[in-house]
Amino acid sequence: MVRAARVGLVVLTAMNMLNYVDRYVVPPLLESIKRSEFHPTDTQLFSLTSAFLIVYTLSAPLFGTLGDRGSRPRLIAAGVALWSVATALAGFARSFGALYLARASVGVGEAAYGTIAPSLLADYFPRSMRGRIFSIFFVAIPVGSALGYMLGGLVDTHWGWRPAFFAAGLPGLILALVALGLWDPPRGGQDSESGSDSPPDSPTPAPPRPATTVATYAALLRNLPYVLTVAGYAAYTFALGGLANVMPSFLQRVRGLSEARATVTFGAIAVTTGLAGTFIGGWLGDYLLRRTSQAYLWLSGVATLAAAPMIFLALTASQPSWYWTAVVVAEFLMFASTGPINSAIVNEVSAEMRATAVALSIFVIHIFGDVPAPTLVGVISDRSSLGEAVRILPIAAFLGGVIWVYAARRQSTRVVLSSATGVKDP
Repeated sequence: MVRAARVGLVVLTAMNMLNYVDRYVVPPLLESIKRSEFHPTDTQLFSLTSAFLIVYTLSAPLFGTLGDRGSRPRLIAAGVALWSVATALAGFARSFGALYLARASVGVGEAAYGTIAPSLLADYFPRSMRGRIFSIFFVAIPVGSALGYMLGGLVDTHWGWRPAFFAAGLPGLILALVALGLWDPPRGGQDSESGSDSPPDSPTPAPPRPATTVATYAALLRNLPYVLTVAGYAAYTFALGGLANVMPSFLQRVRGLSEARATVTFGAIAVTTGLAGTFIGGWLGDYLLRRTSQAYLWLSGVATLAAAPMIFLALTASQPSWYWTAVVVAEFLMFASTGPINSAIVNEVSAEMRATAVALSIFVIHIFGDVPAPTLVGVISDRSSLGEAVRILPIAAFLGGVIWVYAARRQSTRVVLSSATGVKDP
């Protein structure tokens, strides 16, 4: 079973990497698409990057329910195959509407995968390892994003923007077949561990899953730690998603860089800071978990608060040495939250409702986060300039950090009071 869990981690991480290649192959192509026969406005152009997120967000609750009840490997395989085909179809688009529809269709496949994979991972490994395991899984975000930037930029430079979609989409079909052989362990089988790694202020175990889907969502909405975690995650995603989608255009238009230099340099920064930040954040979160059960929230909140001024400096400084340094520091701090905050989400709910909890968090963080972020930047850019429009992003990062620090402090205080009085926190 240990070998099957490790194989599952490798396969799911590879899928997650391709997931982000397919997402971030688009931003480096935007300036070429703007010059194409479609001639989109900035509002249309930047809405293209969030087209799949709209469908992804709306589809996530459905797949969350299915993932808590059906075969998780089969659902994941279907999702990966669907998003891969949809990505490749974007290369055949002959109108902006067709291109938008192809990108939107990617969201159905990614919803099947994105909602179910974290619950499967949580059942592969014990609670005390999840920060590290999720840091491995989510390190695919910077790696896949960087590969998407580089692939899109280099293919576009040499062969045009259409072949970039073919190169990004087709490899996923192989992993879809591999997914069919993954082990589907019993739900909650790894949640009964105990030992010296448990934090001294461990929370009361989560209640069992309610009988109906409506009751499950109602229970999640009554779970204040979960609600606050997801609310902070939405603000964080607004900032990170906005940066990821508009930075290639920002570097070309505002900083005057070439497409190849902008995409390759930003991609290289994303992969190096992402690897370092995600791994260090995951391991540090698990280490601090020995001292407080709110370690994941504390780490994420403090790191994101520190990232906010760095984001502002990256977008406003005129000297390359200043803005590139700020980009590196900001990306590192933002990625440090990736593993811990997703671990916090799955630990705050019972095993039988994890896929639904992940699905609801996906719905919220995207509908309030990276779905509106690039479009809003585009609207402001059309009315003023791209340089002015991006200044809303560090504000969102600051808000996310504040919410997470508040949530960590609130829960730590309630646990201490509960321990002192001997009364369980309701």
